[in-house]
Amino acid sequence: MNFQHFFDTKETIPPGLSWEHYCPYHLFWLAGMVIFVILLSMQYRKRDAKARAKWRKVLGGAIFGAEMLKLAVLMVTGTYTHAYLPLHLCSLSILLIALHAWRPGVITENYLYGICIPAAMAAMLFPDWTMLPALNYMHLHSFAIHVLLVAYPIMVTVGGDLKPDWRQLPKCLLFIACLAVPVYLFNLKFDTNFMFLMYAEPGNPLLIFEHLLGHHLLGVPVLGTVFIGLMYLILYVCRKAAGKRVKQ
Repeated sequence: MNFQHFFDTKETIPPGLSWEHYCPYHLFWLAGMVIFVILLSMQYRKRDAKARAKWRKVLGGAIFGAEMLKLAVLMVTGTYTHAYLPLHLCSLSILLIALHAWRPGVITENYLYGICIPAAMAAMLFPDWTMLPALNYMHLHSFAIHVLLVAYPIMVTVGGDLKPDWRQLPKCLLFIACLAVPVYLFNLKFDTNFMFLMYAEPGNPLLIFEHLLGHHLLGVPVLGTVFIGLMYLILYVCRKAAGKRVKQ
């Protein structure tokens, strides 16, 4: 095994080591995510309230710890830049999962269900780290952390400890809209692309809207409505099905 580029980042990796979306390797990660989420959720659902609380703290702490370890590795290897500040939606999700694990709240719950899951799933379906080889720390971290970001809110929802309410969703969206303003200004100042406000990465479906309508951000309300709406439609269908089983 070649560890030559193990600590390279997107900014330092030489060309010629990339892989393609939906290649066998990418599909392996997606299949592993589905299996992991199903098994984790089934086991969580079987536990009593005390055990589930412990599971939430362990998983939430592991997610936060993994992110802190990433920052430490970047600093030790001299590859840390302001582009790795926690200003992406998934970075915010890491912080909110840690908060939810210890202090659940209505707004936090709806953010994790309605926004964290679609955002993390989008990252898994359209990863922007394809230039990094499989044997690379940031590559492995990026896949693993997004699997966990999908797993935690699904696990807690399946266990019945996270109860999404679509009426709280506008507050979450307003929070993101307000956050996007300083993040956009930061992007302008430091030439970053947090929250993908400046451009869409290669392979990102937002590029379709850039080609058709002239700007990738025009696709955000369209795709956001589709994916967030799908999340709450799934929830509605599951609740209806559960209600029918109770009546029977």
